[in-house]
Amino acid sequence: MAFDYDLFVIGGGSGGVRAGRVAAETGAKVGLAEEFRMGGTCVIRGCVPKKLMVFASGYGPAAAEARAYGWDYDGGTFNWDRFKPMLDAELERLEGIYRKNLGGAGADIFDARAVVKDPHTIELSTGESFTAKHILVATGGRPFVPDTTPGAAELGITSNEVFNLETFPERILIVGGGYIACEFACIFNGLGADVAQWYRGAQILRGFDDEVRGFLAEHIAERGVDLHVGLEVERMEKRDENGRDRIWVKGTDGREEVFDQVLFATGRTANTDGLGLEDAGVTLGRWGEVVVDEYSQTSVPSVYAVGDVTNRINLTPVAIREGAAFVDTVFKGIPTKPDHENVASAVFTQPEYGTVGMSEEEARAKEPVDVYCAAFRPMQKSFIGVNERVLFKLIVSQATQKVLGCHIVADGAGEMIQLAAVAVKMGATKEDFDRTVAVHPTMSEEIVLMKTPTRTG
Repeated sequence: MAFDYDLFVIGGGSGGVRAGRVAAETGAKVGLAEEFRMGGTCVIRGCVPKKLMVFASGYGPAAAEARAYGWDYDGGTFNWDRFKPMLDAELERLEGIYRKNLGGAGADIFDARAVVKDPHTIELSTGESFTAKHILVATGGRPFVPDTTPGAAELGITSNEVFNLETFPERILIVGGGYIACEFACIFNGLGADVAQWYRGAQILRGFDDEVRGFLAEHIAERGVDLHVGLEVERMEKRDENGRDRIWVKGTDGREEVFDQVLFATGRTANTDGLGLEDAGVTLGRWGEVVVDEYSQTSVPSVYAVGDVTNRINLTPVAIREGAAFVDTVFKGIPTKPDHENVASAVFTQPEYGTVGMSEEEARAKEPVDVYCAAFRPMQKSFIGVNERVLFKLIVSQATQKVLGCHIVADGAGEMIQLAAVAVKMGATKEDFDRTVAVHPTMSEEIVLMKTPTRTG
């Protein structure tokens, strides 16, 4: 049977674009449909705009520290009306690069919604229909607002909308305790907003190392975020205050507070609604994610899926690796499983948290370990009397002395963990770390200077 396309990709995010571009470079005829904007969550409403806001949020505290170091100048205030047009322009520029690179490789781009009609047929919202030998679903995920909370769906926003705010909120409530919630709490706090963060669980950052979770919660609160755990939103109402619309929020502990915005960062779900996947025979998981095997193949042999829509490791670089592995397997004849072991990540709170490998709890559940941990005030902060500590932590196998996990909480931890991840990925031992000469004076030298375990067993 002759097909219109060798590959049709649904979704123009990082994973889908990488797969489409690399497949087209092999000579395959490729089509890709994106219903919103090229670049997906990461470029348009995730990693990139968030990190630019992280950068912006650091200058306020840095100005205060500069004065403590002897600089004479008046402080300022953050101007959202100046920042937002620059942010919009940068996202437009990056979207153009995605579109140019994909089109330059020879792929056809359709600005339309696509649905799967059968294992080899795609139908677009434009009315067009195409056949494809292979279909790749790369539609990512989306945030959701709890529909059981009165007023939340109508009055709350998510990380999708936060970058499009017309006015900067003087007072904002962040609902949630995951990394997205914690990042935005720190961002808005650094930009000068009055920030509260409510999380229903016992401690923020569930799934990360427990010691780090407590350490970061303490620092986030010390930086000025009104952080509360064990607290949920009971209901929300719009109220007029002197001609200004604000949001009244009642908590499950009886407290009542008023905010300009309420941002829900309470989880994400796979973008599979209405794609026709189940009707085409594709198996979906409990949360709507596409179920795939080690090669990203679904229950329908001609249909594959990569990225957040599969709910494996929901990180942009992982989606890109999965897309490349798919092309190796299907179009280059080199069966390739994407590697999901020891994937490093960073949480861009203030201070940042970088991690690779196992948490202490995960490692202890598998084998006896030695834990090396150091928390101290770095030179830059102690010199001006800032009471902020950093944390360096290694989890080491007692049997093999391999470093099973590395955790860093410090300014620049995201940059540091990338380099540490190389060592952990290579299977470096504690001895390898010990015989590495320190770079002095730096915070990061502590990672090779910890000689005595703080905990064993």
